Amino acid sequence: MATKNALLLVLLLSFSFSYAQMPDNFGKVTDAEKNMTSYATDPDAYAVVLYERGDNYFKVIDDRIRLVKEYHTKIKILDEKGFDEATISILLRKSDMLVEKLKKVKAVTHNGANQFNVLPSEIFEKDLNEYRIEKTFTFPKLQKGSILEYSYTIISPFFYNFRGWDFQSHIPKLYSEFNAKIPGNYVYNRALIGSLKLEVNDSKLQKNCFHIDGFTQSADCEVIKYAMKDIPAFKVEEDFMLAASNYISRLDFELSQYNRFDGTTDKYTKTWKDVDREFRSDKNIGRQLSKKGFFESQVPEKLLTEGDELTRAKNIYAFVQKHYNWNEEYGIFNKARVKEAFERGTGNVSEINMSLINLLNAADIKANLMLLSTRGQGLPKKTHPVINDFNYAVAKVTIGGKDYLLDATNKYLTFGMLPFRALNHYGRVMDFKNESYWQDIMAETKNRDQVRAYVKFNLEEQKAYGVLDMISVGYDAVDRRIILDAYSEDEYLEEWEKDVAGDFEITKYKMIAERTTDSQVAERFEFEVHNVLNGEVIYFNPFLIRFFDKNPFTLEERTYPVDFGHPRRYKYDVNIVIPEGYEVQELPKDQAVKLGENLVTLKFHQKVSNNQIGIAFDLALNSYYLQAADYEGLKKVFKHVTDIQRNSLVVLKKM
Repeated sequence: MATKNALLLVLLLSFSFSYAQMPDNFGKVTDAEKNMTSYATDPDAYAVVLYERGDNYFKVIDDRIRLVKEYHTKIKILDEKGFDEATISILLRKSDMLVEKLKKVKAVTHNGANQFNVLPSEIFEKDLNEYRIEKTFTFPKLQKGSILEYSYTIISPFFYNFRGWDFQSHIPKLYSEFNAKIPGNYVYNRALIGSLKLEVNDSKLQKNCFHIDGFTQSADCEVIKYAMKDIPAFKVEEDFMLAASNYISRLDFELSQYNRFDGTTDKYTKTWKDVDREFRSDKNIGRQLSKKGFFESQVPEKLLTEGDELTRAKNIYAFVQKHYNWNEEYGIFNKARVKEAFERGTGNVSEINMSLINLLNAADIKANLMLLSTRGQGLPKKTHPVINDFNYAVAKVTIGGKDYLLDATNKYLTFGMLPFRALNHYGRVMDFKNESYWQDIMAETKNRDQVRAYVKFNLEEQKAYGVLDMISVGYDAVDRRIILDAYSEDEYLEEWEKDVAGDFEITKYKMIAERTTDSQVAERFEFEVHNVLNGEVIYFNPFLIRFFDKNPFTLEERTYPVDFGHPRRYKYDVNIVIPEGYEVQELPKDQAVKLGENLVTLKFHQKVSNNQIGIAFDLALNSYYLQAADYEGLKKVFKHVTDIQRNSLVVLKKM
């Protein structure tokens, strides 16, 4: 199970100030920084952060308490690929009444002894949405070897926006330092995320450091300093991973409680009992789950009454899948109105799956809402409720002692399958009659792409021909159905021919109806491969289809897990008829490779019998979640996979 490798620290001291602000060393560039041409630790780095510091503190400004965030950094451009680092984006938060302010922006390009400043008129502003403003600027006079230096101050009225610090980024950093001075009035949950260790971890108490006029007492402060050095770039392999936010080394803060100077307290971190109670009466969640009377009146009675529990549940699920078109929105905490969505026949994730829950409950099948986070967002914290960690909702039912998780937004999923985006380890089931609880997400295990082919040779026309059956099972069947519906048959077959190496032509195609089910798609292709004969020798790569054309794992080192989402299997079996008058001159060698105790297995073998060559390839990804320590072994397995598919050769020579 994935974890965030988080060191959880909770500020519980009653501690705010005369603050020693960030030292003024802007514009100072050393000879070593100027002369740097590469980064020995990461020779491929196109840019490197030389220095980075942030200072965060509270201050009374115009009789209002404000959070002040100061930032200063220097970035070395090592080659032209690093020019993208010259465009800087600074995000500011806003609400109906309040807005963060950007102050004291300084930005300069250092080219040797020359300096080129970013002018105030070259800083641009854009409203992204009702909550965000973006300020951008671009450094001038870029060249290889430039040092980009900038600093700024943000004045924020949003105490909860004390978000912490990203030590790691997409480029390496020589040094990164975070400083903060936090009055004891503000209690924050704090977590260090990622695998990297702190070089500096200092915390001390400063007495009577924060005072507000009109109050007799002053608050104490916690003064903290965290730093890392020689920080590697976080290199992303987009295939087979969860959100980078699960692993990138950073410091997170979350406001838990604010103790006012008048003795009152505002609590921001809630318990799950608090959340359960609020959601139960929430107009967008709890109230939308109490509409079973409406849904009973909208559907045929037999949908809710005929068959046993599992039959009724499957029929209701199929009905909702067919009735609704998903509008591509999640809508978990936005306006959700299941009655209007049902009448429209379109809705967001929450509306569709809450409609499903209402119908299941109307059929006397207990169903609950389950909150989760999609793979691209990150794993929810289990230590305490953080509602913004969730962005998705599905239905959960238990029938005959077996748990089913249901999402009716995808018309191709079978009962009990979640879309791939939702396969993110666990979620929170909101059982409003009892209490909420964590539920593991268990993906469909029977997922397979299987090819069976039969090949013969026409020596006069110098071609191979035959039949190829493609069987797609589980999630592979879902993907195949999506593709089949997205293209006409001609477009589909044209794409197929492009994906096959060599002079490959499909001469006939059909869906094998008797072998196609809800969870399986079976297709048959008749084909020809031209120009396989060279003189009196036949050269033939038996892999007409390649499951992996190149190795998806290429990093020197991966510091985060590999997550396939679900178990996967790839099988390829081909029988090749040896033409009369020919003999086998060369066949690919047998191979058997595995990772760990059958976490991943690869079997490849060939056999000659009755004038036929049988070749079998079987790659089984039995464990869908592999630790970073398994990465090197996994990379080696996939090197074998790609070598076998690309370089296997059957050579037949005329006798």
